[in-house]
Amino acid sequence: MTILAKIKRNWFLIGIVLVITLAKLDPDIGIKGGPLRPEITVKFIAVSVIFFNSGLSLKTEELASALLQVRLHCFVQGFTLMLVPCLVQLLVNILEYSSISPWLLKGLLVVGCMPPPVSSAVILTKAVGGNEAAAIFNSAFGSFLGIVITPVLLLLFLGSSSSVPFMSIFGQLSMTVVVPLVIGQIVRGFAKERITRANIPFGSISSAILLVIIYTTFCDTFSNKDAAIDTFSLLSTVLIVFMVQVVLLSLTFYVSSRPWMSFQPADTVAIMFCATHKSLTLGIPMLKIVFMGHAHLSLISVPLLIYHPTQILLGGCLVPVVKNWMLNAQKQSMTLDDDENMIILSSQTDQQDSISQYEDEQLTLGKLDEQATFWASNSQVHRITHSAK
Repeated sequence: MTILAKIKRNWFLIGIVLVITLAKLDPDIGIKGGPLRPEITVKFIAVSVIFFNSGLSLKTEELASALLQVRLHCFVQGFTLMLVPCLVQLLVNILEYSSISPWLLKGLLVVGCMPPPVSSAVILTKAVGGNEAAAIFNSAFGSFLGIVITPVLLLLFLGSSSSVPFMSIFGQLSMTVVVPLVIGQIVRGFAKERITRANIPFGSISSAILLVIIYTTFCDTFSNKDAAIDTFSLLSTVLIVFMVQVVLLSLTFYVSSRPWMSFQPADTVAIMFCATHKSLTLGIPMLKIVFMGHAHLSLISVPLLIYHPTQILLGGCLVPVVKNWMLNAQKQSMTLDDDENMIILSSQTDQQDSISQYEDEQLTLGKLDEQATFWASNSQVHRITHSAK
């Protein structure tokens, strides 16, 4: 792969580093009240465009095939929106005794509250060959749930840090998230064929707008001299995020692959990625709304910015490993099925042989009875003839 191809493939990660560097060099451009006017262009326009774009790209018509897998959906949504926030809360309670920045610890809680992403979990599930329909459903359904549940979780775990009234948050979420998403779905319903033919790069558009949001967020950070982050806290956060992902992936794999769960190997693949991945596309705009104007917003955002590329890189490395496991598990399942079929067939054959043997015995007994009757009849005729003589 050439350098240009690598840059093209990883342009978003490179873009994150670039916009953070630009924000460090001249933070006054993107601060509140600066030339970019992020309190209008980001808070309302950029966020609305992202979710309108999500509404246009969301292929809800493909979700029907996975709709009836209720147990799988409950497992994924319950794990990512209920169990993960609680586990991260326990971890943060332990880490509070360390010297890691408390704002980064709050950022870890933010990561735990995020819904699954729309794209990365589906892409990795498809790359492995897992249950893609279930991955699409849970990513889309999780995004819808996240619009309501994630702000509630954020206020539940970080409520004291927010200066925005509860009703104001949901009012703004409705106008900048729900309404654009619904409008996007309506437009898609009327122009689905045109949108499909146009092959619009929805993911790239959302990612480009997301870079603008990240840029303005870090402009606020670097303009606030009290919001500096020490090297130890940053490196510790990177390690913690990596370990959290490894633990969550291992936990979902172990539980969902147990025989008593009755999930197919392809289902386990979808569960692993959908239940452990967190959405940066939904997360950053929501944080921008919920914690608008907060002095440490960018520090709170750091763990999520770390989590996003880590989940993609780790998932990419696991693709061949998980794929080999899935194929072997499917072969074993087919072998067991074949063995069961052979046992059933053998049992049926033995039963048929027994029936045939029984029929042969009955036929033989019938012939013996006929012969006995014949000889008895001949003997009686012989006696009668002899007496007549």
